[in-house]
Amino acid sequence: MNTGTDFLKEEFFRLYGDRDKEPVLFYSPGRVNLIGEHTDYNGGYVFPCALDFGTSLLVRTTDRAEIKLASLNFTGGIAIQVALNYLPIPGSWTNYPVGVINEFASQGIGAPGMEMLFYGDIPNGAGLSSSASIEMATAVAVNDLTGAGLSMIDLVKMGQKAENGFVGMNCGIMDQFAVGFGMKDHAINLNCDTLEYRYAPVKLVKHRLIITNTNKRRGLTDSKYNERRAECEKAVELISCHHPLRNLSELDVNDLRMLEEYIPDPVVRRRARHVITENGRTVDAVRALENNDIDLLGRLMNDSHDSLCNDYEVTGAELDTLVYEGRKLPGVTGTRMTGAGFGGCTVSIVESDYAESFIKELGEIYTEKTGLRADFYLPGIGDGARRIRFA
Repeated sequence: MNTGTDFLKEEFFRLYGDRDKEPVLFYSPGRVNLIGEHTDYNGGYVFPCALDFGTSLLVRTTDRAEIKLASLNFTGGIAIQVALNYLPIPGSWTNYPVGVINEFASQGIGAPGMEMLFYGDIPNGAGLSSSASIEMATAVAVNDLTGAGLSMIDLVKMGQKAENGFVGMNCGIMDQFAVGFGMKDHAINLNCDTLEYRYAPVKLVKHRLIITNTNKRRGLTDSKYNERRAECEKAVELISCHHPLRNLSELDVNDLRMLEEYIPDPVVRRRARHVITENGRTVDAVRALENNDIDLLGRLMNDSHDSLCNDYEVTGAELDTLVYEGRKLPGVTGTRMTGAGFGGCTVSIVESDYAESFIKELGEIYTEKTGLRADFYLPGIGDGARRIRFA
């Protein structure tokens, strides 16, 4: 599909008419998490970066008390009346933008009548935050068009709250934060408990970042994501009976003995061990990038996937095939699943000279072993959600 600005405008006018009034263009990236998985809702560290592909949103305000939403990616556009509160539509993609509009309304910021057209080049269901990208594009647009003047952190929190309450996905704040605060050629070291963050430059001079999509779709709300979150909360509850604790990320590897002492359930114990060790790996990974130690970063990524496979049990045959077969190939510095798991994508750091052979060989092995075809992306690291000026 041709997805240039001129094409998107033509699609907008074809859908909504009235060529005399131009729409406004907003853009919001996808994200990939280099390391720090399932730590965000445990108050821990994550290390994501925004990608150079994402969601474009064309919006035009109208004098009608009606909001029209359509997408070039999904069927089932809708028209809803401007209201003080909105209700979700089961199974509809429109819950992501409408949930954000509902958050504005809950703060007394009523959206105007709008005509909205979304287009994204993020693979849906791949774990690269297509949902957060839609939410943040909507948040930046409504903030801009209403003159509300909210800060990016306000918009990030609204996006997360919309996904938690309106969509029904009990996610942490990492996705919306990475999408909102992305910076070109930098990853974000975020403390999800305090929301303190700093940028770390990503200098992959002799390496490439490669994202591989399993093409095994998984809906997060139908996965065991919420189950894992409940297991972590159970671990905190059990430890708190003996040691004051708000979240698992307050512990470090020196505290692992508490898991044996205070958590009788071996499954809950493994879940907690992953969170604690993953938090430590993320801190080490930030230092590795700051020191330009790509080999260390790769080892930490490998260890992360092993923990997600064995202790957190969120990988599955498709992700494990990509990771463990990928590690056998020349030039692979590190590879791991990224996102919530149960399908979705892996992220790999591969020496540039081997990138082409990595894609060819791993693609063939993956199809042979799973019967599925993997898609490969060589992304750049881009900026966060923003308004775009037409050329």
